[in-house]
Amino acid sequence: MSDFFQNIVGKVGSALGVDVQTFVQQQVQSLLQPQSIQALVDRAEQAGLGDKVRSWVSQNSNLPVTPDEIRTILGSDVVHDMVQKTGLPADGVLTALAHCLPAAVDGKTPDGVLPPAGDKSA
Repeated sequence: MSDFFQNIVGKVGSALGVDVQTFVQQQVQSLLQPQSIQALVDRAEQAGLGDKVRSWVSQNSNLPVTPDEIRTILGSDVVHDMVQKTGLPADGVLTALAHCLPAAVDGKTPDGVLPPAGDKSA
């Protein structure tokens, strides 16, 4: 995470009395399993945002994504689940994911291809 973003996350966490960075990292990790990355790509395609998520998988630059686009890609049920698990407001979770998820997916797909569904190393 960038220093600026980490500083904001730290301040939000202090205000809420939680370690926001740990919560966000845990939620991002759940989205980085091979089958989850494929599901992200599939849902993004259905929502007309496939070019953005495919850019995270490719070896090209990552296209940015907004919190509203993250909500569209993940779906309300997933966002609601993350809010329940973290205790953070939905806007905070979505903003953190919009900032972290593109680079995290990119890091899990360094060769520009999705890992095989049975790959436990992802």
